[in-house]
Amino acid sequence: MSDIEIAQQAKIRPVIGLAKERLGIDAEHLDPYGHYKAKLSLDYIDSLKDKPDGKLVLVTAISPTPAGEGKTTTTVGLGDALNRLGKKAMICLREPALGPCFGVKGGAAGGGYSQVVPMEDINLHFTGDFHAIGVAHNLLSAMIDNHIHQGNALDLDLRQIQWKRVIDMNDRALRDIVVSLGGTANGFPRQDGFDIIAASEVMAILCLSSSLKELKERLGNILVGYTRGDKRPVFARELNAHGAMAALLKDALRPNLVQTLENNPVFVHGGPFANIAHGCNTVIATKSALKLADIVVTEAGFGADLGAEKFIDIKCRKAGLKPDAVVLVATVRALKSHGGVPVKELTTENLAALDAGFANLARHLSNVQDQFGLPCVVAINHFVSDTDAEIALLKRKVEETGAKAVICKHWAEGGKGAEELAREVLAILDSGKSSFQFLYDENAPLWDKIKAIATRIYGAADIAADIKARQQLAQLSEEYSHFPVCIAKTQSSFSNDPNLKGAPSGHILSIREVRPSHGAEFVVVVCGSMMTMPGLPKVPAAEKIDIDEHGRITGLF
Repeated sequence: MSDIEIAQQAKIRPVIGLAKERLGIDAEHLDPYGHYKAKLSLDYIDSLKDKPDGKLVLVTAISPTPAGEGKTTTTVGLGDALNRLGKKAMICLREPALGPCFGVKGGAAGGGYSQVVPMEDINLHFTGDFHAIGVAHNLLSAMIDNHIHQGNALDLDLRQIQWKRVIDMNDRALRDIVVSLGGTANGFPRQDGFDIIAASEVMAILCLSSSLKELKERLGNILVGYTRGDKRPVFARELNAHGAMAALLKDALRPNLVQTLENNPVFVHGGPFANIAHGCNTVIATKSALKLADIVVTEAGFGADLGAEKFIDIKCRKAGLKPDAVVLVATVRALKSHGGVPVKELTTENLAALDAGFANLARHLSNVQDQFGLPCVVAINHFVSDTDAEIALLKRKVEETGAKAVICKHWAEGGKGAEELAREVLAILDSGKSSFQFLYDENAPLWDKIKAIATRIYGAADIAADIKARQQLAQLSEEYSHFPVCIAKTQSSFSNDPNLKGAPSGHILSIREVRPSHGAEFVVVVCGSMMTMPGLPKVPAAEKIDIDEHGRITGLF
């Protein structure tokens, strides 16, 4: 059966009863959205603050390929397996965005028998968090143009507006537009554009905020532009926009509780992209889960070079989190892709390509263990096309690095298929071997932070920036040097070039643009041709999604 067919046949438990039985949460602390999803109250979350924290396990992966790696599926499978072994475990995931759901990537609720349900709801509108974030973002956009139209008392420079608009859809036609055409009644024409909601600073702010007070303060700190005369920065609080924005986000800040196919509790909350933003679920969901469970399994987006690095250097740094173990997901198919095999030939045994592509896994593994000081186990997400010889080769090469590789069959078997992985994770947690460290010092210059990521994580020889980017860095260095950096680049390679597979070394990381996320408190570094508004592929996934006269959805994956 397809993923959606499996999900539609699941025996889902009412979320109110599940929360009470599994987490001890009374119904009064939950606002249900139907029978199978609910939001947790902020007052209840605050009541947990004196409880001890559980252990935190991060699931990350090799560099993504069209073959798929199954990071979310592995996260779900591991969480189910830990519960099968008698542990009180909880899972924390990001919310899927509609853009990739209808584009190339598809949804993000797991796959096979390791899924989070209700799958259709999670992958489509869910509890409306993305809508709230988009409306809050666009309210500020509207208030900026209205302020200019009503006399521009703050003297905003129309050429220096930093705040775009957003939409939860991949639409390349909206990347660069002109607004306020049609006469004086519509305002002053200026160049503008759209980003996807997952790239919005409001999304990043929501995901990094631990309370409504912090959320409102961060929203007020959003940099919207500069004045004409003295180039003074202008913030959202000067437009009195942050209060209304926070009001729109009041419920969106509350974690969403759902369940796996095996009826284990999951928080699905927040959805920043890992190649554009910091790629983690919300701080408030992760911290709440750590109070409610003995072990929390969470994921970071795309490969470890993007997801794990930002999880550690941005989310953990800001939230005071400390991971205890890492699971690095890989597949035989994906490694053969990194070894140069075309997608159509990935089901054919090819030991030479697997051996060549292993370099990608080896670098990610080294980064996790050596750069961040975290103990790591490799999860080989099993496909039916994997041969015994390929699996034996991959396990041997992992073991030669000093790490351990575990074959996982959770896609086909659910939590049962990931029990060996769960036992290995428990062994790591019991060993206490973690010597966690950040990649760079908080007070290092921005240039040095970027270079540290490029050279130590990406294998680059150096970084380069054109005159415009260097000027931006120079302008930002005084005020923002203590901020972490969030590098926006392709997820498909350690380099700027998405076609450069494996583990390229000696390349130059080219910086195209640098901009501050003043409210989120990090600096975005845009590299190569990375877009903050993706486009749809030649054959979008939307063409396969349908609904029948009974309301049954098909084609969603």
